[in-house]
Amino acid sequence: MENFDELRDLAADVRTFIESSNDPAAALRDVVAAYDVVLGIFPSEQGMGLHVVKGGSLLDRLATLQSNALYSHTAIALHSREQAVQLQALVA
Repeated sequence: MENFDELRDLAADVRTFIESSNDPAAALRDVVAAYDVVLGIFPSEQGMGLHVVKGGSLLDRLATLQSNALYSHTAIALHSREQAVQLQALVA
């Protein structure tokens, strides 16, 4: 996984894609569908918080197997952890 600066860059690209879309909700759905793992990043007391919006079970399996398997991933900038949890529930 990349460092937080790289996750911020990914989130900025996603934001640009969504904002340039005629249908932002569809664009968000397309982003989530296109990746194995989607991380929600948000401001926190520690600087930046991280929540797995999609792909948690994949990451758990890879960790259990101690695998270096490749998977696609992106990040979405959110306002809070609560918003990340809500998005996770919507895409489940």
